[in-house]
Amino acid sequence: MKLKLITLIGVAIMFICCSSTDGVMTKKRGLYTIDTTTLSTGVKGFNGPTPLVITIKDDVIVKVEALENAETPGFFKRMTDGGMLERWNGMKVDDALGVKVDVVSGATYSSNAVIENVRLGLTYYKEHK
Repeated sequence: MKLKLITLIGVAIMFICCSSTDGVMTKKRGLYTIDTTTLSTGVKGFNGPTPLVITIKDDVIVKVEALENAETPGFFKRMTDGGMLERWNGMKVDDALGVKVDVVSGATYSSNAVIENVRLGLTYYKEHK
């Protein structure tokens, strides 16, 4: 009985150490995932919020993905097809925070909202990692 309890406690400690979440940032096996939904409630694209998920490993951005949003599909597609979300991939977090990213012509509101979401997500990461 004691051995089972010790084993369960050990597994629980290992789970807590290897995975954590606060509703905004999740850490699992060295991979951080930041969901900007609650960080960016005041950031609006053309039709509303444009939340993102930012994935980071070893202080390098792996991927930026759009979550469900209310943007006009054609304009948002123009922005994503223009490579807006990939512009940060492979960048160190500090470099990404300092880079000036151009908006995609014809999707200015959506582009600005994405840029601000990335900034908020990366700032949160730096403050809470």
